[in-house]
Amino acid sequence: MEVGDKITFLFGKGEKEGTVYKIFPKTVYIKVDFPKHKGKIIKRSIAAMHPEEAAKKKDARKKEEEKKKKKAAKEERKKEKAAKKSAA
Repeated sequence: MEVGDKITFLFGKGEKEGTVYKIFPKTVYIKVDFPKHKGKIIKRSIAAMHPEEAAKKKDARKKEEEKKKKKAAKEERKKEKAAKKSAA
Protein backbone atom coordinates (compact mmCIF):
# COMPACT_ATOMS: atom_id res chain seq x y z
CA MET A 1 0.00 0.00 0.00
CA GLU A 2 1.43 3.34 -1.07
CA VAL A 3 0.19 6.93 -1.34
CA GLY A 4 -2.16 7.27 -4.30
CA ASP A 5 -3.30 3.63 -4.36
CA LYS A 6 -7.03 2.98 -4.74
CA ILE A 7 -8.35 0.69 -2.00
CA THR A 8 -11.70 -0.56 -0.76
CA PHE A 9 -12.49 -0.67 2.95
CA LEU A 10 -15.40 -1.47 5.19
CA PHE A 11 -17.59 1.49 6.00
CA GLY A 12 -20.94 1.15 7.73
CA LYS A 13 -22.88 -1.77 6.28
CA GLY A 14 -20.97 -1.89 3.01
CA GLU A 15 -17.70 -1.03 1.38
CA LYS A 16 -16.32 2.28 0.11
CA GLU A 17 -13.52 3.01 -2.29
CA GLY A 18 -10.92 5.71 -1.76
CA THR A 19 -7.33 6.69 -2.40
CA VAL A 20 -4.54 6.48 0.14
CA TYR A 21 -3.74 10.02 1.29
CA LYS A 22 -1.09 9.50 4.01
CA ILE A 23 0.56 6.46 5.60
CA PHE A 24 2.03 6.19 9.07
CA PRO A 25 3.44 3.09 10.84
CA LYS A 26 0.10 2.02 12.34
CA THR A 27 -2.50 4.19 10.58
CA VAL A 28 -3.55 5.14 7.09
CA TYR A 29 -5.54 8.18 5.94
CA ILE A 30 -7.90 7.62 3.00
CA LYS A 31 -9.54 10.30 0.87
CA VAL A 32 -13.13 9.29 0.03
CA ASP A 33 -15.87 10.98 -1.99
CA PHE A 34 -19.22 10.85 -0.20
CA PRO A 35 -22.41 12.13 -1.86
CA LYS A 36 -22.56 15.29 0.26
CA HIS A 37 -18.89 15.53 1.25
CA LYS A 38 -16.34 15.24 -1.54
CA GLY A 39 -12.74 14.62 -0.50
CA LYS A 40 -13.44 13.56 3.10
CA ILE A 41 -10.41 12.05 4.82
CA ILE A 42 -11.00 8.86 6.83
CA LYS A 43 -8.51 7.46 9.35
CA ARG A 44 -8.13 3.67 9.67
CA SER A 45 -5.59 1.40 11.33
CA ILE A 46 -3.42 -0.66 9.03
CA ALA A 47 -4.43 -3.77 11.02
CA ALA A 48 -8.07 -3.05 10.10
CA MET A 49 -7.15 -2.68 6.43
CA HIS A 50 -5.22 -5.98 6.32
CA PRO A 51 -6.58 -8.22 9.12
CA GLU A 52 -4.91 -11.41 7.83
CA GLU A 53 -1.45 -9.80 7.89
CA ALA A 54 -2.08 -8.43 11.38
CA ALA A 55 -3.10 -11.91 12.58
CA LYS A 56 0.12 -13.40 11.18
CA LYS A 57 2.22 -10.76 12.93
CA LYS A 58 0.36 -11.35 16.18
CA ASP A 59 0.94 -15.12 15.98
CA ALA A 60 4.63 -14.59 15.23
CA ARG A 61 4.91 -12.21 18.19
CA LYS A 62 3.28 -14.77 20.51
CA LYS A 63 5.65 -17.52 19.36
CA GLU A 64 8.63 -15.23 19.92
CA GLU A 65 7.45 -14.43 23.47
CA GLU A 66 7.01 -18.14 24.24
CA LYS A 67 10.56 -18.84 23.03
CA LYS A 68 11.92 -16.08 25.28
CA LYS A 69 10.03 -17.46 28.30
CA LYS A 70 11.32 -20.99 27.68
CA LYS A 71 14.88 -19.74 27.28
CA ALA A 72 14.67 -17.68 30.49
CA ALA A 73 13.26 -20.67 32.42
CA LYS A 74 16.06 -22.90 31.11
CA GLU A 75 18.72 -20.38 32.17
CA GLU A 76 17.10 -20.08 35.60
CA ARG A 77 17.25 -23.86 36.05
CA LYS A 78 20.93 -23.82 35.08
CA LYS A 79 21.66 -21.12 37.67
CA GLU A 80 19.82 -23.06 40.39
CA LYS A 81 21.68 -26.25 39.51
CA ALA A 82 25.03 -24.42 39.58
CA ALA A 83 24.18 -22.84 42.93
CA LYS A 84 23.32 -26.26 44.44
CA LYS A 85 26.52 -27.76 43.04
CA SER A 86 28.72 -24.96 44.44
CA ALA A 87 26.99 -25.12 47.86
CA ALA A 88 27.54 -28.85 48.21
